[in-house]
Amino acid sequence: MSDRQITAVVLAAGLGTRMKSDVPKVLHAIANRPMIDHLMETLQAVHTDRVVVVIGDEMEAVAAKVAPHETVIQERRLGTGHAVITARDAIGGFDGDILVVYGDTPLISAETLGRLIEKRRAPPDPAVVVVGFRPEDPGPYGRLITDDNGGLEAIVEARDATPEQRAVTLCNSGVMAIDGTALNGLLDRLGNDNAKNEYYLTDIIGLARADGLPCAHVEGHEDEFAGINSRADLARVEAIVQNALRVRAMAEGVTMTAPETVFLSHDTRLGRDVTIGPNVVFGPGVTVGDRVEIRAFSHLEGATVGDGALVGPFARLRPGARIDADAHIGNFVEIKNASVEVGAKVNHLTYIGDARVGTKANVGAGTITCNYDGFFKDHTDIGAGAFIGSNSSLVAPVKIGDGAITGAGAVIARDIPSDSMALTRGPHTVREGWAKAFRERRAAEKAAAQAKKKS
Repeated sequence: MSDRQITAVVLAAGLGTRMKSDVPKVLHAIANRPMIDHLMETLQAVHTDRVVVVIGDEMEAVAAKVAPHETVIQERRLGTGHAVITARDAIGGFDGDILVVYGDTPLISAETLGRLIEKRRAPPDPAVVVVGFRPEDPGPYGRLITDDNGGLEAIVEARDATPEQRAVTLCNSGVMAIDGTALNGLLDRLGNDNAKNEYYLTDIIGLARADGLPCAHVEGHEDEFAGINSRADLARVEAIVQNALRVRAMAEGVTMTAPETVFLSHDTRLGRDVTIGPNVVFGPGVTVGDRVEIRAFSHLEGATVGDGALVGPFARLRPGARIDADAHIGNFVEIKNASVEVGAKVNHLTYIGDARVGTKANVGAGTITCNYDGFFKDHTDIGAGAFIGSNSSLVAPVKIGDGAITGAGAVIARDIPSDSMALTRGPHTVREGWAKAFRERRAAEKAAAQAKKKS
């Protein structure tokens, strides 16, 4: 690419009324990340020098999200052309390349934008380059009408197209690269003489051609231009992104037994030879080492899993969970803000929160760390090689020394020295015949009550 600078104008003022949400449309998440963030990362990848985001009134949350990039407010939503006109003062007398992209169309690739910019800068120096695509159903889309040499002649809306033009399968995505030296003159002549009384950016193609300026197009894949205007659209785009994330993970050495049931986050990091069972969900901030097995129906978020560890089935790793190499986290185990060190095992029906489980310690089924007293969360420290008996309650703050043992059912509220054993059960007492006598007495009382009721 040349040394010309690039300014991107992001159109993000849409109300998204069909979303039926109090959240601005472009802040709805895809793969646990606001859709506007996906687009902003792509713009960074193509080395834009400046980004101006066009937003609407009362969209402070969007302005905060895209900061430090500049925002301008489109007070009246009068079409795509009007949105770019709104950004014109912020752009100033810019003579580089203007990219126009859409906040609710977040899947456009850096590769497509790169080709778009290269086309804008290549001979014959087109004033406008538009990205086209060939959808499975071109029906509702505007058509790109080209000449015999592939030059772009016009963009015709579907409702205005002739039968011959409707037969064209190359459709308009709305994404453009515009020569900054030509932009102001084109915007000055945009009109709104149409059914909606709006200013359409697509009209600049006809204006440029009338001035004898060439226009051109490049093509992208249909999935890149999946726009989001409803919850159903959001789900469709989520499916596209999830499929891409799964394909990439498997290409990098991950085995998924039922990939269509695994949901990844935009920042999920998976090592080599990881195996993921069905119905596993990754929230944000998960890093998984090599040779890890994550069994079915597990949920991980904000967690780090070391090499060779085993997680699940039905495990939940919450933010701050750190599972070291070769540790085992079993079924119906929840770990939160805690470390489980090398080779330790927490295999069944257990909650470990705000804690350390030392190297090769074994935590029995039904154990819980009682970390919260209604005011503060305190720490539990389980030493290396310790053995925690089933159904133990460890009342924080408490420390279990290295190699110590707690008896089953113990409630531990005081520190246990290393290599010691702690029991809190009462003495074993047997009353022979008590159960039989109890049943006979209660049966007689019930029979008497029934007889009295009948009389």
